[in-house]
Amino acid sequence: MLTEKSTEIGFLLFDGFPMACLTSVIEPLRAANEIAGQEAFCWSLVTEWGQKVRSSANVRFEAECSLSNCQSIDILFLLSSPTSGFADPGFGNGALRTLARHGTILGGISGGVFPLVRSGVMTGHPVSVHWCYEAAFDAEFPDVDARREVIVSDATRYTAAGAAAAFDLALHLIEDLLGSEVAHEVACWFQHPMMRGEGVRQQVPRTSKPDTGDRLPPLVSKCVELFAGHMNEPISVAEVADQTGVTPRQVERAFKQATGQSPSHYYRAMRMKAARQMVVYTKDPIADIAAAIGYSSVAPLVTHYRSAFGLSPSEDRRRINQFRVEDNAPLPSS
Repeated sequence: MLTEKSTEIGFLLFDGFPMACLTSVIEPLRAANEIAGQEAFCWSLVTEWGQKVRSSANVRFEAECSLSNCQSIDILFLLSSPTSGFADPGFGNGALRTLARHGTILGGISGGVFPLVRSGVMTGHPVSVHWCYEAAFDAEFPDVDARREVIVSDATRYTAAGAAAAFDLALHLIEDLLGSEVAHEVACWFQHPMMRGEGVRQQVPRTSKPDTGDRLPPLVSKCVELFAGHMNEPISVAEVADQTGVTPRQVERAFKQATGQSPSHYYRAMRMKAARQMVVYTKDPIADIAAAIGYSSVAPLVTHYRSAFGLSPSEDRRRINQFRVEDNAPLPSS
């Protein structure tokens, strides 16, 4: 299938962006061009002012154009960490809104959904949010339709949760432009076993047994889902047992067998992971973070956080922020 015009894709990069997400889109597009024997896709690296940026792997990238020179780009993907933001938010956010009004398709991959949503261009659009950023995303954007699907898209917005999802999204772009046969051959080139689409949920660590990758038993999995839905208003093991139609003793026994932990300790670990996301990826006061995961005061949060991670929430935030400053990475933006 020959195309009349190349689809031009831009990658708007911020310091600390995940390099794997960039290559996971570019490499299948490159392969598609080779297989199709034409330049069906072309791409360029974009930064706010055309400056160099550094990836999370500490590899430096030189931009080919600035955000103000993106008018010819058909699709612009934002790649960043969750804490990244424009040096000049007024300019950067305004530029994205202008591109959207003029028909550019906008997207975000992994942490790139954070600056994408901050710009205001995602109003009314659902967003794919990587599971490891869920708590931080919900804290900053409580009214946004955040979903756990690996890909969430509509006619003008594309979002994907992580590098593997970015590869799947690239395959969909190839299929739309060059057909399913080319997309399938590209997948085979990279031994990518299947092309996931919308509606496919992310795999998350808490639904697997330690060290095995096997899924948790149905009872434990259902309990975990109930725990996940009650982060800010904790639910008791007795209440979980009642809602799953078993006794608390059965829940205790099932968790011990499947995870090696009691349900209460498993639940606490889930809450601590959510707390750490907010400590690391937001500027929310520690008291607000404690309230967000169901603590009436800071003291028990600090105790449990220190037990889980070896330092207090404030110490952890100072450590992370010192690392960002030393590596010239952005601090969390409000």
